[in-house]
Amino acid sequence: MAVRITWLGHASVCIKGSSATVYIDPWKIRQKDHADIILLTHDHYDHYSEFDIKTLTDETSRIVAPMSTPVVTDLIAAGSTLKIKDIGIRAIPAYNLSKAFHPKANGWVGYVVEIDGKKIYHPGDTDRIPEMKGLSVDVAFIPVGGTYTMDAREAAGVFKDISAEHAVPIHYGDIVGSKKDAEQFSELCACNVHILSPGGSFEID
Repeated sequence: MAVRITWLGHASVCIKGSSATVYIDPWKIRQKDHADIILLTHDHYDHYSEFDIKTLTDETSRIVAPMSTPVVTDLIAAGSTLKIKDIGIRAIPAYNLSKAFHPKANGWVGYVVEIDGKKIYHPGDTDRIPEMKGLSVDVAFIPVGGTYTMDAREAAGVFKDISAEHAVPIHYGDIVGSKKDAEQFSELCACNVHILSPGGSFEID
């Protein structure tokens, strides 16, 4: 079955497979879908929104994060794995190398989600870090907006470290960055780049 990949704006994404719908960092959600699983990368307001989480969830939903909050059901640490509804979840470190916004010591994460035989990587708010090297995925969401994360040129460099058939630029268009950053990334990146409008999707078989 095809896996549907949707960019919801900023760093928010939705991954829909045959057995579950997974949201990562839902914020300013326009659609009112049901989330079987929500993955949170860290607790900055534009990634951790209790309002959006509660809009998407019910008592059956699982909410995974590297930090403890009133809504989180499952704690995960960088380097660890979890399986929910046949969905594989692997937490990858996420941090800044030369900026103070996302210290490595905080233990914040990105995720590799394995669903219906496909692997999708959402790196969280991060720079190009050594822990990315050797990752092999089908789709990689990549922050390109700069300031708090990688800029477009740094983001394109990630694809010298990881293998991915598809790339989706994120973390622009709200707070920092613009579509020009996504376009610059597309020009520099060697794989298939999907520049989506908020709510835009594509499918992988």
